[in-house]
Amino acid sequence: MSQVAEIRAFLDPAHTEFAERCGAYCREELRALPEPHDDDAARVQAREVLDWMGHAGWFGPIAEGDLRELCLLREAVASASPLADAVVALQGLSITPLLLAENEAMRSTWLQPALQGAAMGAFALTEAEAGSDVAAIATTAVRHDDVYVLNGEKTFISNAGIADFYIVFATTDPSAGTRGLTAFVVGAATPGFEFVAPQVLSSPHPLGTVAFRDCAVPSACRLGDEGQGFKLGMMTLDKLRVSVGAAACGMAARALEESLAHVAAREQFGKPLAEYQLVQDKLARMYVELAASRLLVYRAAWEKDQGAERLTLEAATAKVGATEAAQRIIDHGVQLLGGRGVLANNVVDRMYRSIRALRIYEGTSEIQHIIIARQLLAAAQQEA
Repeated sequence: MSQVAEIRAFLDPAHTEFAERCGAYCREELRALPEPHDDDAARVQAREVLDWMGHAGWFGPIAEGDLRELCLLREAVASASPLADAVVALQGLSITPLLLAENEAMRSTWLQPALQGAAMGAFALTEAEAGSDVAAIATTAVRHDDVYVLNGEKTFISNAGIADFYIVFATTDPSAGTRGLTAFVVGAATPGFEFVAPQVLSSPHPLGTVAFRDCAVPSACRLGDEGQGFKLGMMTLDKLRVSVGAAACGMAARALEESLAHVAAREQFGKPLAEYQLVQDKLARMYVELAASRLLVYRAAWEKDQGAERLTLEAATAKVGATEAAQRIIDHGVQLLGGRGVLANNVVDRMYRSIRALRIYEGTSEIQHIIIARQLLAAAQQEA
């Protein structure tokens, strides 16, 4: 089934060609990757994938600003390897602030190496007591002449311990809440920066805690002005959030693909599972939800590519709609595969373990519902 069948109305001919090329690469190069057997192996594989994809030029859509192309990339990559998709996602989250902020020196230092796969980025926003509540960030950045001294700890940071540079959010004015947040680029070799410990997920994904102990960061590493960190972080998440929905579509599509193959081949009570109406019902539900999710994702991406300044409502809708639907689709896939569906080496089980995190990171489903409701209420009030 073509990746672009349901969404052609939102694509240009160049997107269709890109999807075919990207899909072929992912099937040939990424599907064969074994699932890492432990966290150390996942970290090694993540760096290998970064190198391969960077050399092949697949990070280009991040810098080119074509959101539909980035979504097509993430959908194809996630279908082949959730770990590889995490690599793409984190390059997006670390490259985008470099593009949005006024700091030519940091762009010159990190942008091309990141796009070429020579430098891995990380996005250090979350803290133990500051997840959805960004205003609770406690990491401080105190200025002394041309240096900021950072102190604090970040947790649930993807690529922690293997990244070359971190986009770090710290408060330069603790009394100002989100208006006191400032963003910095911190190299992994900066004195006072410390990788504390890994955090191991059920699905291979380099994650961990990092700390700043009197970490001296030159003011030249600041992204934008003091107090502009929250805006920069939200603009980055707003732009990348739609692509999370695309990754969810990729995982769901792989579960549907594997389910179709299984029910066609597997016989029970004298006939293929595919001939049973209850099985057909599940397959139909899976396809309908996947098609609807793709339409939400690519409509939002199309809006952005047409020049929409903000994508708050569309991005939230695409993210929550696609990730929640993918969880249901993949769960149906596990059920259709029966015992095989819960074996650790089965691709559908891998998708089942991988999709769960997408409903949490870059804004939980509950936060997306709040965003959507507030947007609707504001629009209704304006009309009234």
